[in-house]
Amino acid sequence: MNLNATLFFQMIVFFVLAWFTMKFVWPPLTKAIDDRRQKIADGLAAADKGKADLAQAQARISLMDASAKSENHQRIVDAEKQATALLEQARREAEAEKARIIAQAQQDANQEVQRVREGLRSEVAALAVKGAEQILRREVDANAHAQLLEQLKAEL
Repeated sequence: MNLNATLFFQMIVFFVLAWFTMKFVWPPLTKAIDDRRQKIADGLAAADKGKADLAQAQARISLMDASAKSENHQRIVDAEKQATALLEQARREAEAEKARIIAQAQQDANQEVQRVREGLRSEVAALAVKGAEQILRREVDANAHAQLLEQLKAEL
């Protein structure tokens, strides 16, 4: 075999193989590579969009958190104000009840004093009549001298 002929046939086989590879093998490989490159680019874009969405969501969450804290603080302040108002109202009602009870007790005491005075007046009048009986050594008619006894009661 001739070395030149072998080289010539090898060159022809090489060019046919290169042509076949360029015509039938290379286009699907480049298409697959381009598709893969596009998928990677889309994935990176989606990741960037996801990061941006995450940052926006975290900003919204921090705003909502601040709003919730502010709202809770306001509710606590309102509850404290309401509790203070309820305590003050209860205090006023207790003071009014205290004043009413004291007034009622004073009125009851005054009535009791008046009743005791009347009782004492009656007893003093009875004692005065007994004293007068003993002094006069005779019986004094209480019915006959009722006006005198009433006058005596009034003076006492």
